Amino acid sequence: MIKTFCVALLLCLPLSAQAALTIQHWHTPHGAQVIFVESHELPILDVSVDFPAGSARDPDGQAGLAQLTHILLDQGAGGLSDTAIAHRLADVGAVLGGTFDRDRGGVTLRTLSSQAEKGAALDILAHVLQQPDFPQAVVKREKQRLIAGIREAEADPGTVADKAFYRALYGTHPYAHDESGDPVAIAKLTRGDVQTFYRTHYSAPNAVISLMGDISRAEAEAIAARLAGGLSSAAAAPALPKPEPARANEQRIAFPSTQSHVLVGAVGVARNDPDFFPLFVGNYVLGGGGFDSRLMREVRDKRGYAYSAYSYFMPMMEAGPFQLGLQTKLAQTDDALKVARTTLRQFIADGPSEAELKQAKDNLTGGFPLRIDSNKKILEYLSLIGFYKLPLDYLDTWVDKVNAVDVATVKQAFARHIDPDKLVTVIVGGERAR
Repeated sequence: MIKTFCVALLLCLPLSAQAALTIQHWHTPHGAQVIFVESHELPILDVSVDFPAGSARDPDGQAGLAQLTHILLDQGAGGLSDTAIAHRLADVGAVLGGTFDRDRGGVTLRTLSSQAEKGAALDILAHVLQQPDFPQAVVKREKQRLIAGIREAEADPGTVADKAFYRALYGTHPYAHDESGDPVAIAKLTRGDVQTFYRTHYSAPNAVISLMGDISRAEAEAIAARLAGGLSSAAAAPALPKPEPARANEQRIAFPSTQSHVLVGAVGVARNDPDFFPLFVGNYVLGGGGFDSRLMREVRDKRGYAYSAYSYFMPMMEAGPFQLGLQTKLAQTDDALKVARTTLRQFIADGPSEAELKQAKDNLTGGFPLRIDSNKKILEYLSLIGFYKLPLDYLDTWVDKVNAVDVATVKQAFARHIDPDKLVTVIVGGERAR
């Protein structure tokens, strides 16, 4: 099965001057976007092919179709069984992986760049992308696994809180769709549903192909054209609707746990919002900087209400969530929540101090070299730059944009996007429900 992971990374990793990358960009004759960095330091090629095929694209009444389709891609392709695919990859030391979240569904490949190994690995990648078989027996099996996984997750209060938070925040917007889907809807999905979703969303005009490693530009062009050439020509997916700001509401969900899971938030910003950097740097002070953050000091250090308290922005294709979270003993839930809300309100009103802001910027810009110390990490940047249509010099200008943030811009950005009187709150734990 393709390994899935969500890159909820906020592109929070700056680029040092010595690590500047030459990013090349073009489109294949089939309409796929390509982003490429040539590097011959290691005999490795990393490839990522992403599509707007995340859970936000689930059709009405078919929550889970995007996830199921993504899982099935390498479970039989081009006449090869899932076992045969795994064995062929192992024979050449290649690793197939994947990306799946609310925005994206995609496949990654890491292979040696030597001709024989690279050729065999790319053959498998082409099979998986272009010729998934979706065997009926495997569709049935993976549906059962998905449903079982969802049912098991219902025993985790953190998962219950997260799902309820997205529903409360986004209402009828596609971002309210849970990434795993709905068990009732999944049980009704058919092989034909999967095939239709695949043809519609995994098309060349939808594809973003990222390549990083030990190949030339000419080789990169040939690989990208080959991967895109066997995909469908279905039109690029339409833009998602813009989310409406959520109304203030509080939801308490009874759950047999010893602690309450508390989530507070609002609809935040899209990936390309001009306020991203002031919000990101400011949030490092508020709740993104671990033990350096205000939330940790106020909730944990001063009062001992929680082991951890955090906040973050998760920008997506459209406005993703701003979330503040903590876990605390049932008896002190209301007190901890009050402190967290007060801390947020004061931060929005006053912004960070000059000392807090300097520490945040120094930590963010100074920590970068350890964050792009592998081709794989750079590939993640490339796929995000390509998928979210960020400027090609995004990494080169990251440090300057972080350093340009000041107290005033942080205050202005938070005031524009976060209203402390219009927050969504979800509390899971205890016997009280509303």
